[in-house]
Amino acid sequence: MSPLATGSAAKPRRVLDIADYSLSYDTAEGPIEALKSISLTIHAGETHGLVGESGSGKSTLAWSIMRYLAPNAIETSGTILVLGEHMTGMRKADVERMRGSRIAMVFQDPSSALNPAMRLGDQLVEVLIRHRGMGRAMAWKEGEAALARTGIAKPAELMRRYPNEASGGEKQRVVIATAFACNPELIIFDEPTTALDILTAKQILELFVALREETGVAALYISHDLGLTARIADKVSVIHRGAIVESGPVTEVFQRPREPYTRQLMAAVPRPQHRIAVPEPSVSEPLLAMQNLTVRYGKPGWLTRLLDPSARAHNGAEDVSLSIRPGELLGIVGESGSGKSTLAKAATGLNAFEGRVVYGGRSFGSRRDYDKAYRREIQIVFQHPDASLNPRMTIGGILARPLRLYRVVPRSGVERRVGELLDMVLLPRDFASRYPHQLSGGEKQRVAIARAFAAEPKLVICDEITAALDVSVQAAVARLLVDLQRRSGAACLFITHDLNLIRQLAHRVAVMQRGRLVDLFAVDDADSPDRHPYTRALLDAVPVPAEPAESLL
Repeated sequence: MSPLATGSAAKPRRVLDIADYSLSYDTAEGPIEALKSISLTIHAGETHGLVGESGSGKSTLAWSIMRYLAPNAIETSGTILVLGEHMTGMRKADVERMRGSRIAMVFQDPSSALNPAMRLGDQLVEVLIRHRGMGRAMAWKEGEAALARTGIAKPAELMRRYPNEASGGEKQRVVIATAFACNPELIIFDEPTTALDILTAKQILELFVALREETGVAALYISHDLGLTARIADKVSVIHRGAIVESGPVTEVFQRPREPYTRQLMAAVPRPQHRIAVPEPSVSEPLLAMQNLTVRYGKPGWLTRLLDPSARAHNGAEDVSLSIRPGELLGIVGESGSGKSTLAKAATGLNAFEGRVVYGGRSFGSRRDYDKAYRREIQIVFQHPDASLNPRMTIGGILARPLRLYRVVPRSGVERRVGELLDMVLLPRDFASRYPHQLSGGEKQRVAIARAFAAEPKLVICDEITAALDVSVQAAVARLLVDLQRRSGAACLFITHDLNLIRQLAHRVAVMQRGRLVDLFAVDDADSPDRHPYTRALLDAVPVPAEPAESLL
């Protein structure tokens, strides 16, 4: 397929043409306007980025193009044309003909896009049989070739696996291979790297760029990550509350933003050179020390050992020695499976471990040794607040629980302290009567942080607490955490894959790889030539959009 149209002028062909498109949702409270007069054009061979916060309308636009509309969706104006064909009003049979063969989509979470009950190969073959009319044998062979083009080392082996037997990066490669398998002319990427660690995300984007150059496909790349968008997009549109507020070449929009909202997004991008002021630890002695800590997963039982004498447990962390000082913010970075969260769970009693944890002059050789006093003073905030906040409890009840459990305040003072905790994380006091589902992702994460600080801990462990948040919400949560740490004097162990963010916040950074601690350095020494090669690979993989010509910070 040529990315250029025929004719003497050889103008790029319009693949996607959206004009004055608006969509609302009919609700019991009345219509909610989700998209407002959207106009957007993508030519063959072009990648157009669409950036904005959660709830801005990014994914709604993608679903509208693909014609996956909710039953209560009402299209109030405009048109969506794909390769000159009107998608709005198109018959269902024609829409299904377009999907897969001419338009494809890569979703944010590959696990939700793949059928857990089907082998990966069968899912890829199904698309080839349906849209390219192949026989099963030919489709299976073509499926292996498609996976090979994505860089899978053993495609035939992966074809026979089920989704639960593949890594996140492997599953996303399968989804991308499926999207490209029928040679579509438009691919929509909806946050395709959000669920991946930084090195895998870099590999996925490099794969996309290579396939784009090979096929000339047009792409709509949806993301809240401005750095990744700047790396691969030709043009970008900024969407805010359902309306596109700014659009143009990516370098122009990011370096010379015109609109206040765009400038706000750019100002929130974490940049290592813009350190957030954090107080230096005044004590050199460790608050908590892990000594030769090892965590083993999947220890085989007696029957497994009998049938397979070679069966061994998997080490999630191996012989790690690491300490954190009072008041220090220590960052732990590394790709998925490196052992970051494994250490956090060992320190909080969620993982059994070998070795020792030393805290407050006491030595613990097992999680069973942790007592109530230890558990109060070591608190953890998890990545997904939806999974850690009880949906049946009000926010007030959630915050009151540690106050009562640890008797932080008298029973008569619980309600007052809940209000103070909400003030502390900059949430209205009337949120105490709400339930988690009534809050945004950023608001729920603030509640989770408030719950951790409710126990008045000496150490707070933050496990990827900003990974799923928009860039502006991420910046607000990070600044909140630093402010709380400064006011409380608590130390913080901050686990993340975002090296730009952690270099703004941390005093020191620990680097984990395959369960081992491979590097430990003061944040000012991050660019030293003495850094471990893996550290350098992580640093090189982190994209940062060019700073605006006029400083916004």
